[in-house]
Amino acid sequence: MTAVVTPQRWAIDITRLLNAVFGQDRFPIDIPMVAKEFTAQRFPDDPLISVAGDNLPNFDGALFRAPAGRKGWGIIYNNAISSAGRINFTLAHEFGHYLLHRLAYPNGIRCGEQDVVRWDSAYGQIEHQANEFAANFLMPLDDFRRQIDAKAKVDFDMISHCADRYRVSLIATVLRWLGYTDKRAVLVVSRDGFILWARSSTTALRTGAFFRTSGSPIEIPMGSLPVNKDLLVDGRASIDHDAGVWFREPVREMTVFAEHYDFAISLLFLEDAVAFGEFDADPEFDAYDKMMPQVRRREW
Repeated sequence: MTAVVTPQRWAIDITRLLNAVFGQDRFPIDIPMVAKEFTAQRFPDDPLISVAGDNLPNFDGALFRAPAGRKGWGIIYNNAISSAGRINFTLAHEFGHYLLHRLAYPNGIRCGEQDVVRWDSAYGQIEHQANEFAANFLMPLDDFRRQIDAKAKVDFDMISHCADRYRVSLIATVLRWLGYTDKRAVLVVSRDGFILWARSSTTALRTGAFFRTSGSPIEIPMGSLPVNKDLLVDGRASIDHDAGVWFREPVREMTVFAEHYDFAISLLFLEDAVAFGEFDADPEFDAYDKMMPQVRRREW
């Protein structure tokens, strides 16, 4: 039986190849070039032959089979997207679909915005896998750790540096950092006064700093920056909150508005603390599902 290659394994193998050819200081990745060259060598009878933008209403990207009479596959992305980082991650996401799922989905795959943003297995296994590949491919962990140490206190300048280095969005960058940092931090994405989804670092989760991820949306605190836009300068700001605003302890909040002020990205920092046990978070806690009502938010 042929062994199943995981998203991480594909990304590691391609990363090693790129490091050997171009060296470690080779970012951002030219995804169309890498995808076409790699697949031509690895799968000469079934390569990726096209990567192009087009008008894709309601979709961020798609993987499609070549027209009759031609062999191979193509990747298409929505050229109405203004964010270069979002386009780049979409391309890597579709490349992941090609490597992982094209045989199971011979008619291709279409992906909406949520498919490319949400990195959780509860949302959809193949979308989770494509995003896992994209994150590991675009932002190799060894290189990311050289940019931001696991014990470092970050700010948006550090996050922005990595976003520029890998040509990905701030959200993708923060999610990658949350996956390995030793710091207690919580990412909250909100719109119109309500949390859309949230993600905690492992150390934050272990000390109870998280938002449950099913049910009705949670209203964000009145003292938070997304509610008080007059405090923002050039769409971003930082503020130190007393206990009782976001959690029952002081929090430093950094907020930036993204995608033409469509939603707010808030990164919440808490002081270091000793973990005191695993909390009863929902299965697949990192899933970006709807939030529980305010009264069911986890606080301590």
